[in-house]
Amino acid sequence: MLKLKHYKAIFAITGLVGILLFASPTLSLVLHLPGGEKFSELWILGPTHVAGDVPFNVRANETYTIYLGVGNYMESSAYYIVEVKFRNQTDPFPDPLSKTPNTLNPIFEYRVFLGDNDVWEREIAFSFENVSFKNNTSTISSIVIDGHALHVDKDVAWDQTNNGFNYELFFELWLYNAPASSFQYNDRVVGLQFNMTDNKTL
Repeated sequence: MLKLKHYKAIFAITGLVGILLFASPTLSLVLHLPGGEKFSELWILGPTHVAGDVPFNVRANETYTIYLGVGNYMESSAYYIVEVKFRNQTDPFPDPLSKTPNTLNPIFEYRVFLGDNDVWEREIAFSFENVSFKNNTSTISSIVIDGHALHVDKDVAWDQTNNGFNYELFFELWLYNAPASSFQYNDRVVGLQFNMTDNKTL
């Protein structure tokens, strides 16, 4: 048979559990309990805001649009750089296995500061200038991004397998690391592959 002090202990424990259960909604506002994985998002969409209509067959001196977006789910504010790079079929691409960025220099960048769960999205306009075709080779001398003329000077040979002059405009996400006082590659990259056409290749 239980003694009086045992009953008191049971009542005390039961009361304590009840108080904690009642206070749990309030505690959730103060305590930061472990949640899901912290991550960032990077995406591109076509001019009608869907992934399936991004430009592919392009011409010189015509303007194309896409939407570029960044989402912050790092459970804190975050400072990003989106590096814009341009490659031909022989240039390297970021290595997903070693999680290292492309070694090409960026031709343009966007700087974005986001609070937790915030999203940044921007319509990007781009065009190609000083494009030439000679001896089964296409040369793009410059790209205009949001009104900024950028020198690229990229050659590409005719690709018989894919039937085109294939280039790629791609975007890498870099996240500011406060302890290191530097931006670090965030292992997020999206690319826009396209075929530069002229009247002969249409």
